[in-house]
Amino acid sequence: MAAKPDRLRLGVNIDHVATIRNARGGSHPDPVRAARVALAAGADVITAHLREDRRHIADRDLDALIQADIPLNLEMAATDEMLRIALAARPSSCCIVPERREERTTEGGLDVAENAKRLQTAVSSLKQAKISVSLFVEPDPRQIEAAHALRVEAVELHSGAYANAAEAGNPDDSNRLLAALRNAAGDAWRAGIEVHAGHGLSFDNVADVAAIPEVVELQIGHFLIGEALFDGLENVIRRMRKLMDAAR
Repeated sequence: MAAKPDRLRLGVNIDHVATIRNARGGSHPDPVRAARVALAAGADVITAHLREDRRHIADRDLDALIQADIPLNLEMAATDEMLRIALAARPSSCCIVPERREERTTEGGLDVAENAKRLQTAVSSLKQAKISVSLFVEPDPRQIEAAHALRVEAVELHSGAYANAAEAGNPDDSNRLLAALRNAAGDAWRAGIEVHAGHGLSFDNVADVAAIPEVVELQIGHFLIGEALFDGLENVIRRMRKLMDAAR
């Protein structure tokens, strides 16, 4: 595992730029343009989730992002179709996530412990192609142990439950869930796994997660795209970048 970077990395998910485009069709707004703005404003990596139903990011977006030489983290389910696409596209990294057609967004982490055999095929194939692999998991020691057994480079800890508790103003739950994130980050780091975190992060709750010393990357998408409607994508990413940096 590489040494911790000097600065906490920011991954910006551009899925919902494509959602807005798809609401009317055509080519506007352009996810590639959004990716370039995000990188210029302080993002380190761009994340896009190519779902089975193509509800936001489409195959043409993936092709365009690769052609534009965007540092891309491809979120994907561990299916034969997505593995084939990832191996052909060769993004910088892939984050394997659970996916259910009926969900609005990813609702929780992978059950790595129960699906290790199926995940092993995807992880091994991606690593052989020299694509860095992370798993989106709950902050649960059992899942960290299972991820370690698969020899992935990184885990992305699901911060959604903490973010929801913080937004609801429930300090008991938010403190408990934040402690779980801290403990899982420590467990992963000691196991030699790079630690990322994401889901539900906003201006109001990012500082406590950014302050976890083992976390080296945050993945933020929906909130930034939503706030961009009011203050512009460049401005909201710069503000998020400042909050992250101040927390470290």
